[in-house]
Amino acid sequence: MIRFTSDCSFIGKYQRLIKDVVIPFQHDILFDRADGAEKSHVAQNFINAARVLRGEDAGDGFYGMVFQDSDAYKWLEAAAYSLVSFPDDELEREMDEMVELIAAAQDADGYLNTYFTINDRGRRWTNLQEGHELYCSGHMIEAGVAYYEARGKRRLLDVCLRNTECIYRHFITEGHPGFPGHPEVELALMRLYHLTGNAQALELAKHFIDVRGMDPDFFKKECDARDWYVWGADPADPAYMQADMPVRDQSEAKGHAVRAVYLYTAMADLAGETGDEELKAAVIRLWDSITQRKMYITGGIGQTCLGEAFGPDYHLPNDTAYCETCASVGLMFLANRLLSADPDIRYSDVMERAFYNTVLSGIGLDGKSFFYVNPLETIPGVSGIAPTHRHALTIRFKWHACACCPPNAARLISSFGRYAYTQSSEAAFIHLYAGGTVEFDGGLTINCATTFPYGRDVTVCVQKGSGRIAIRIPGYAAEAVLKKNTAPAEYTVKNGYAYITVEAGDVITLFLGFEPVMNYASPKISGLAGHSCVSCGPLIYCFEGADNDDLSALLLRPDSAASAITEPAEHGILSNIPMLKMPAKRLVYNDALYDSRRPFVTHCTAAAIPYYCRCNRGESPMKVWMPVIFV
Repeated sequence: MIRFTSDCSFIGKYQRLIKDVVIPFQHDILFDRADGAEKSHVAQNFINAARVLRGEDAGDGFYGMVFQDSDAYKWLEAAAYSLVSFPDDELEREMDEMVELIAAAQDADGYLNTYFTINDRGRRWTNLQEGHELYCSGHMIEAGVAYYEARGKRRLLDVCLRNTECIYRHFITEGHPGFPGHPEVELALMRLYHLTGNAQALELAKHFIDVRGMDPDFFKKECDARDWYVWGADPADPAYMQADMPVRDQSEAKGHAVRAVYLYTAMADLAGETGDEELKAAVIRLWDSITQRKMYITGGIGQTCLGEAFGPDYHLPNDTAYCETCASVGLMFLANRLLSADPDIRYSDVMERAFYNTVLSGIGLDGKSFFYVNPLETIPGVSGIAPTHRHALTIRFKWHACACCPPNAARLISSFGRYAYTQSSEAAFIHLYAGGTVEFDGGLTINCATTFPYGRDVTVCVQKGSGRIAIRIPGYAAEAVLKKNTAPAEYTVKNGYAYITVEAGDVITLFLGFEPVMNYASPKISGLAGHSCVSCGPLIYCFEGADNDDLSALLLRPDSAASAITEPAEHGILSNIPMLKMPAKRLVYNDALYDSRRPFVTHCTAAAIPYYCRCNRGESPMKVWMPVIFV
């Protein structure tokens, strides 16, 4: 297993924020000890389930969403990855305490789900569409794998293996039909298989992938056979659950965006493991469907709040965009699995874009405030208020009744090294630039130093071992200068990666030439004609009312980005974060609702901040795409 230990650069500071602030805060949330935050009851649900299994009263019963258990599992996974860079005996004690609560809630047959154990054990496995039993099991398995990898502790892993046996017995041995309404367990089972070689895990993952869509009416039949529901989801819309046709026949990303990318991640992993070319081809078609026709420039996916779902091709509205943080986390999962089989910047460029914009946007700079939804425009007085915009909040929340995103972003940031660095028989890969030490299997150890994403230089020092390194040259780099021990390096390029042979003592330097640029959208995207978005390297920039008076009247010039200067913010929570200041123009209107008098234009300076920093200074209008005056 590759081990990455971060330093104090950008990623390291974020991982330290997760360790020092986010993980303790979310631990308090799990135990309902966070002042002013919405009740979660997660730990108490496990305690109450254990009471039921002992034949005792269920206490105050179950509280929360049907998938509430998963918040504990994602917290454990984030904490496990954090221990790799930041060993912490007290955190490990808290993790062990949580693991014991989980283990005590496991039924004798290996089943584990507090919602059904507390409410009605007789309803197990009868509502796969809404019950999220397999979804929760998946997150538990991921946590068990992560904790074992980080500390070699088997307690939670053994709980996961018993739970896997329970699932296998029900769906394989006893032959009960069905598959998860919310995919997740499939990718987790593949992770369990890679760690343990457990044959049941591989067979189960393949089974759930293969049977999905074979009977598009499965959830309708399941619903007709029972007289209860969780929230009344429509069972007659199989496309929403990616189940309208067998997965190998699918070519368009449809339905719930998070469910989709979790499923596609498992498909990619299984295809790579088994050599299933038909399955791999389907995953690539679906990747292209997302990234070429349904993805926002921020790496956000899921265009509509109606079902947190994909919409039609090229329908990418800014102010009603959903772009759930979890969806971009899942997009990174998918890119990571595709990269393992086919290193190509078409995957890693998107993975980087999603991380530095939508994923980071989901966590406030203070580590204690969050966004579930990440639109590209917010309008105070409309966003969060109008029926069509209620999801697009302008103020971050401390916690959320459906709290999937905060711990999901935390586990992604804590495990960033898994996405930045991978290895194959071909080379050791640097997909993303993260400062720290990387120990690859086979003895190769490197140290990476960088000020990315704001700086352009990456220095790789080979501390031990020898072999080939493949360094990503991103598509946005206008130039790339690669040197080995101060001299021009000899390397070959394949799919955007520079392959170079190294040995202990070598120093590789990479300079990436990128500056602020104006981006223009396809004319197929309604409403963006005559608009531009400013980016610099992987970062998308946005304009907030906190820095720009009357944002709605601001116009960029075609040369605004090229003329931009970088200035660090001087004070407040954005202190020292580089802002872009650029020449712009402003329309000055009259006050009437409608007026035949022509507005006049004035010159001004516009200020833009990285999108991930948005909405950290109170309520303010925000726009990513700005109108451009071309005359």
